[in-house]
Amino acid sequence: MDFISKITEYLPIIVKSVNDVLWDKVLIYVLPVVGLWFTIYLGLPQFRRLGAAFKQTFGGLFDKEANAKRKAAGEISSFQALAVAIAAQVGTGNVAGVATAIVSGGPGAIFWMWLAALFGMATIFVEAILAQKYREKDKNGELVGGPAYYIRNGFKHKGLAKFLAGFFAVAIVLALGFIGNMVQSNSISTSVNSAFNVPLLVAGIAIAVIAGLVVIGGIKRIANFAEMVVPIMAAVYIILAIVIMIKFRSQVGSVFSLIFTEAFSTRALAGGTAGVVMKEAMRFGVARGLFSNEAGMGSTPQAHATAHVKHPLEQGLTAMIGVIIDTGLVCTATALVILVTGAVDSGLDGALVTQEAFNLAFGKPGQMLLSICLTFFAFTTVIGWYYFGETNIKYLFGEKGLWPYRILVLIFIIVGSLQKIDVVWNMADMFNAIMVIPNLIGILVLSPKARGIVKDYDRCKQLGKIEYHYEYE
Repeated sequence: MDFISKITEYLPIIVKSVNDVLWDKVLIYVLPVVGLWFTIYLGLPQFRRLGAAFKQTFGGLFDKEANAKRKAAGEISSFQALAVAIAAQVGTGNVAGVATAIVSGGPGAIFWMWLAALFGMATIFVEAILAQKYREKDKNGELVGGPAYYIRNGFKHKGLAKFLAGFFAVAIVLALGFIGNMVQSNSISTSVNSAFNVPLLVAGIAIAVIAGLVVIGGIKRIANFAEMVVPIMAAVYIILAIVIMIKFRSQVGSVFSLIFTEAFSTRALAGGTAGVVMKEAMRFGVARGLFSNEAGMGSTPQAHATAHVKHPLEQGLTAMIGVIIDTGLVCTATALVILVTGAVDSGLDGALVTQEAFNLAFGKPGQMLLSICLTFFAFTTVIGWYYFGETNIKYLFGEKGLWPYRILVLIFIIVGSLQKIDVVWNMADMFNAIMVIPNLIGILVLSPKARGIVKDYDRCKQLGKIEYHYEYE
């Protein structure tokens, strides 16, 4: 008993210390540098290939004949894979995390959030390319891939590859599949309880049942669900934000001016040294720009590996659009709503700041509108994170591990809905940071392979025929 009490006493301290080192001292600098490196190394893909990225992502949406053939063959489209990725990317962090960044780092944090996302586009471009190149087919003929697969299949040193791939797979199952989904479930249950007085347990069971019905159908059902829900979810939130900005349109110009001036402000906070405002804006803005779209974390490659495309680079293009939607649109919408309404000065933090902004704009119905948006954001994240964990359960244990994993995820969802346990939330952050490490090693070691794929695509374009031979074919 004394041993357990010691663990209870020291675990939060240990977890917080690890998070402080990994997030505030290491990854907040390493991730932008890696993004900058890939931007230069691959010839500015987020600039030079942006038009091609939009065409690849949205160009085939209205091709009825091609879509019918794909559905008949049971294939996942490039857009469906992106929808699964965005389902995971757009979560409560887009509402609560952005608010915290502004409250802690000031309006200038938004500029640094944009800049971090810009470099993150190059990183996620590489992740998707490698996920495509090194993906496999499972026993059911479904495509699976991600960091565990590209590390195992791409590294020459098989001993190191096995260790890093296994390390990543365990970390992502814990970070997203189990602990992360407790976080999202709690966000949903507390939100609907506050807005509609639904009991926490009832909300938790409902989340588990609906999630179970979606995930039991595998990636095809998950992709169909994401393709249907994610665009509507994002569009509704952005439209609400636009309505708020129209209502407070007299503030929009000054808000944009404030974002840019505060980003480079050399003034000091009360009693502090010069430049503290800029430093804090940079710290919190970069952190939110990195964490919101998950570029470099190794999560979204699981989704992008499943897309049926002619060439791996095509899915790399689509992956970059995910960053634009997540950070460029949804996070920016949250930021502007908070700033134009003046909710940033309310003395609140996290999602409560965004809630106050909606209250100022719409009154009491504003809280309900935000609650509905938050519920969809969190629920789609549950679905996306479940699938990312499932892919790595297959890597670790094969098909036999799926049902135990599914049952455990649903239990974690119900438990998470009942109570917020701070140490569990901090552990989710810790495992998120831990899974970044093997992924970054993987994409840096395999960066020559990524550049080779880029060159191969350009060669194919010159020849007038886009094609690629996958190793499992």
